[in-house]
Amino acid sequence: MRAAGVTEFGGPEALHIVDVAPEPLGPGQVRLRVEAAAVSPTDTHARSGAYAERDPVKTPPWVPGMDVAGTVTEVGQGVEHLAVGDPAMGIVVPFGPYGAYREDKVLPGDSVVRAPEGADAVAASTLPMNGLTARLSLDLMGLQPGQVLAVTGAAGAYGGYVVQLAKADGLTVVADASQADEELVRGLGADVVVRRGDDVADRIRERFPDGVDGLADGSVQDELVLPAVRDGGAVATVRGYRGNGERGLRFFPTLVRKVATDRAALDRLRQQVEDGAVTLRVARTFPAEQAAEAHRVLEAGGVRGRLVLTF
Repeated sequence: MRAAGVTEFGGPEALHIVDVAPEPLGPGQVRLRVEAAAVSPTDTHARSGAYAERDPVKTPPWVPGMDVAGTVTEVGQGVEHLAVGDPAMGIVVPFGPYGAYREDKVLPGDSVVRAPEGADAVAASTLPMNGLTARLSLDLMGLQPGQVLAVTGAAGAYGGYVVQLAKADGLTVVADASQADEELVRGLGADVVVRRGDDVADRIRERFPDGVDGLADGSVQDELVLPAVRDGGAVATVRGYRGNGERGLRFFPTLVRKVATDRAALDRLRQQVEDGAVTLRVARTFPAEQAAEAHRVLEAGGVRGRLVLTF
């Protein structure tokens, strides 16, 4: 069956259509006919070989991708929350040829839920990985309603979901944005918007002189943004940064693989989309045969919403 993958690690041009074997279905698993797979920065790192050492599969092809949506075609013994024919979305923990960029995907049943009502597969595929990452960041920080959260990279997929989920949790949100993205970020629900950049911590402190209670660093600025956080405050990071040991800051590297089978959390996100608290944002679609171009566009920067491959 068709997949978009690499036989040699490299730049976007390394991605091409490869033939992969079907995955067997076991108890507790779900098979999807994949209609859409979202593209993320993690996928570009996988394509370049950044994760090759930890991949248990050492022979090609390697297929990236962490988000899928499509139609349930088979359910394993013990799966009761989905039925054949259901529109569904799921999060993929990729390795070897088993990433999301393939036209047929088997997943643990607890990694798959129904797609939000009214959302097509393309839109639904943008939610699982970034949505669960944002949810995990907030859960790890454990802020209470009324406390203040800063979000960098707020116009991005992860940052945008953090803003919306934080508002749903009753937090006050200060978010960064370029001038071009300010309206977008305000529309996501940010209470205060400051200009993005290396001095964003100073801009946040101007509005919150005592510092914010928590920070979700979606723009991966690491130590540059720490001054925005009060002593003892919480910091969620997305690339493993663990801080500088100063001022009692508490760091929470957010690894979505840890919640890849948290079906309740994924289904809660589905419900929040249906309730209007969370917005699905699609920037552009590409047929799977143009996966290389999708990676080029993502790496060029400036994408708002998700790029999605279609099968």
